[in-house]
Amino acid sequence: MGLTSMAVLLLAIVAAVLLFALTIWLWPRLGRKSVGGVLGRVGMLLATQLTMFAAIGLWANQSFGFFASWADLFGLEKGEGVVVDHSAGRTPVQVVGVAQIKGHGTVPRIAGKVEKVNIRGTESKISSPAYVYLPPEYFQPQYAHRTFPASVVLTGFPGTAEALYKGLHYPQTAQKLAKEKKMQPTILVMMRPTVAPPRDTECIDIPNGPQTETFFTKDLRKALAQQYRIGEKAANWGMIGDSTGGYCALKFAMRHPDSYGAAAALSGYYKALQDPTTGDLFGGSKKLEKENDLFWRLKNEPLPPVSLLVTSSKQGEHNYEDTMKFISLAAKKPTRVSSMILPSGGHNFNTWRREIPGTLQWMGSRLSA
Repeated sequence: MGLTSMAVLLLAIVAAVLLFALTIWLWPRLGRKSVGGVLGRVGMLLATQLTMFAAIGLWANQSFGFFASWADLFGLEKGEGVVVDHSAGRTPVQVVGVAQIKGHGTVPRIAGKVEKVNIRGTESKISSPAYVYLPPEYFQPQYAHRTFPASVVLTGFPGTAEALYKGLHYPQTAQKLAKEKKMQPTILVMMRPTVAPPRDTECIDIPNGPQTETFFTKDLRKALAQQYRIGEKAANWGMIGDSTGGYCALKFAMRHPDSYGAAAALSGYYKALQDPTTGDLFGGSKKLEKENDLFWRLKNEPLPPVSLLVTSSKQGEHNYEDTMKFISLAAKKPTRVSSMILPSGGHNFNTWRREIPGTLQWMGSRLSA
């Protein structure tokens, strides 16, 4: 059973409940003032607490995708890295493997395909891994000469790209919706917004630092359009992200409407965070800081001709008031703003899984092939 499987989490919860009940039941018998009684009480308390911590830890990992497997958790991952040649003249996208999705077949024209790639940014000088989901239609003869829309899907920080298909099930959901004719077949590019780990760049071109914004708005699109049958216009490209990824998605569309025609933020925020993981993002430039504040942009810059989707929950999300403020400021032409507000939901995978089907359908209706 995998680290992120529901079965493991349920077993941990059941074990914690049973040990707690057993401790209550046996406590009177272990109340004797003897070495055996004391050791028994200590043992029962430790076992109960360990199972409770295990259950909480497994839930947190399943919600936020910190570790992808048991081997990853214990540092036992032995798979050797693949050397990617970044010499001049090499293709900016190198396919380094194929990811298998549990429960899906291996025939691309029926089940689609998820390729693990490394993307080299010629302008930003950044290289980053990603997973590219190609829908079944991409391999079918009747679509052989068709270009497809693409949506970049970003995790939060720190996040793992694997969690986007293992935990949030983006390819599986997209394939199901396309089969039901609820969205058009779409290529998904799944990755982290942190292209210069371990630093959280907040998707900014940092002065004298990583040029993350350039990578996503210029290099990424150009490289993937050369590798796959993806359109090159902004109307062919969208971006979806949760938390930090949501902030990045909105910002890229608002600052670069010539690159992304639509963006969706699941539990996103609207101003770059600064903490020990980010370091100095703006190099002392108040101008750069303002330009990356989405509320400032809505009040001081012309509204861009893009489609934006924001999500939140009335109870459980800290961004609810800011989200309603964003909607009121952005709901003016030529910007088109939509929202998905749940009655309750936290900042976690369970909430985002509830929002992803509607988000993918919305994105599918905003992009053109």
